[in-house]
Amino acid sequence: MKLNGATVLVTGATGGIGHAIARRLKAEGASLILTGRRAEVLEPLAEELDARTVVADLGSPEALAALLDQTGEIDVLIANAALPGTGNLVEMSVERIDANLAVNLRAPIMLARALIPRFLERGAGHLAFIGSVSGIVASPGSSLYNATKFGLRGFTDALRQDLHGTGIGVSNIEPGFVRDAGMFVNSGMVLPRGTRTVSPEQVAAGVVRAVTKNRGEVVVAPAELRLGARLGSLAPSLNAAIQRRAGAADIVGSHAGNND
Repeated sequence: MKLNGATVLVTGATGGIGHAIARRLKAEGASLILTGRRAEVLEPLAEELDARTVVADLGSPEALAALLDQTGEIDVLIANAALPGTGNLVEMSVERIDANLAVNLRAPIMLARALIPRFLERGAGHLAFIGSVSGIVASPGSSLYNATKFGLRGFTDALRQDLHGTGIGVSNIEPGFVRDAGMFVNSGMVLPRGTRTVSPEQVAAGVVRAVTKNRGEVVVAPAELRLGARLGSLAPSLNAAIQRRAGAADIVGSHAGNND
């Protein structure tokens, strides 16, 4: 699908990765509608990119339902909003679990449900979901986050099959560790020496590639992480043993308290 002249709704536009995605889409000629929870962050970006804004908390069913009424017709959804979910599950409050499920999984599903009839009438449109390598392979201390990203990946794969031949594209963009912005940086987690990362701009480029070429899955990560994730998904027990030897639980555990 062409982005030049398309109207694109970007959720989670208040974060650094959302900023990079929005700027790249604008450079591609898209007209933007940006949404997030913080108006004071949205407004300067909207002014820079000549975009519209809708302040909304996607964890609220009422706000989610009202969002599309305020945006009007759109051609492309970039579902980028997400909450971190690392930590020991039994130590998480029910409210935190519900919020993660609502923002990371329910909101993208409900936005797609609302948009699909509109797209079907036109025989065109694209639904792009920002997933994670955490949706391909599990890691210790991330059961809630893994659950939402595994769920999003399964949803995207099945929805793409359901919409085959309708003119509607469906994509899942899955970043690895992103430097300079996003949950990984905000957590303060220190990766083992030699672990490579990707930039927010690389994620944004992956979004553009997914939409314009109608790719079902675009993994934005160094080659070794892409390979490791694929192998880990095929051999989860081996993956768990390797992560234990690498001390993955200690690395995640050291920053789990920074999620709230």
